[in-house]
Amino acid sequence: MATEKARQLLSRLAATPDAAVPDLPLLHRALLLPLLSAASALLRLPLLLPSSPLRPRRTLPVPVVSVGNLTWGGNGKTPMVDFLARRFHDTGISPLILTRGYAGGDESKMLRRRLADTTTKIGIGANRAAVASLMLQKYGYVNPSDAFPREKLSSTLNRVVSGTSAKIGVAILDDGMQHRSLLRDVEIVMVNGLTPWGNSHFVPRGPMREPLSALTRADIVVIHHADLASEVQLENIECTVQDSGATCPVFFSRLAPSHIFEVNQPLQKLPLKVLDGMIVLCVSAIGCPDAFINTVTEIGPIKIDRLDFSDHHFFCDHDLELIQERVRKLADQHNKEAIVLVTEKDYDRDPEVLRMVDAKVWVLSSSLQIMPLKEQGEDELMRKVKYIITRTRYSKEHRERA
Repeated sequence: MATEKARQLLSRLAATPDAAVPDLPLLHRALLLPLLSAASALLRLPLLLPSSPLRPRRTLPVPVVSVGNLTWGGNGKTPMVDFLARRFHDTGISPLILTRGYAGGDESKMLRRRLADTTTKIGIGANRAAVASLMLQKYGYVNPSDAFPREKLSSTLNRVVSGTSAKIGVAILDDGMQHRSLLRDVEIVMVNGLTPWGNSHFVPRGPMREPLSALTRADIVVIHHADLASEVQLENIECTVQDSGATCPVFFSRLAPSHIFEVNQPLQKLPLKVLDGMIVLCVSAIGCPDAFINTVTEIGPIKIDRLDFSDHHFFCDHDLELIQERVRKLADQHNKEAIVLVTEKDYDRDPEVLRMVDAKVWVLSSSLQIMPLKEQGEDELMRKVKYIITRTRYSKEHRERA
């Protein structure tokens, strides 16, 4: 419990803009913030140094699509990985997801469950180049010129191809922007439309993992939670991307709720309208809980309360007691049953512990959608990904033959 409180305090301080620092307690201003700032400076130092020539970057025999970000938490990386894997599968290209499996692997567990009906393979480990090599040896791989033929460069990617190969045709690098040891063909950078750069400080004083100038490495930028941001906010983010020197296209995404299931029956699909007239306690341990609350609000329960934990937090007995107490109070206040609603990421982190809650626990299932703004929809995104892959792979083959 003490560890969770410390993590929540650090998250609050990391989200505090400079203008609000005078309002913080003296202990935080005089001790914690200077310590965090000093740690940020030390952690940023390696970013200012040139890459070591003694550590060559590995190239895989299949195209690599990296999905990453500049800030920690709530940027939609995992939903984008899920989206790409399904779209590649639907076109007959078997994807390999390479993920570190951070903090108990809740994201990899969610991907494995959601993509169980596809040919997707998931490789977990910090050394993703080594993991990829093992998976490619185990399953085999398709020549990039066969999976992404140049003569079909302009064709759409929403056509389901019969006879989908079990051999790997593309690798998707989850949280790959700072993973420099593996070369990639496409760099997709996710940006949180609600809090794009936080307080602009570097981890741990703020959420920034790299400076804005790193956006020049991006082939595609996707502004996530775009449906929850105002037009002015989106325009400001686009301007910041352009001012950083990036010249890549910008897409917009949202997390669209599809259905609800009970923790004891994950295969069922309850319609979203079951929340109509309900009293809901939203419990989450994710990077952007505000987006979860906004989504549930749009669905339309009559009352919403919230209980936020730090990202990737594992619920313990004390947390369950806290949840149950809050649910009971809500039920007493409104003289009506209250239910607990969690995200898929919270469910997949530890389904068994949620089944121990002495209350009805439901899970909100959602999928990433590319919003058709400025003629930049899902098909255009996949066409762009395919174009970059074929362009870079053809250039590589041409150089090798020369």
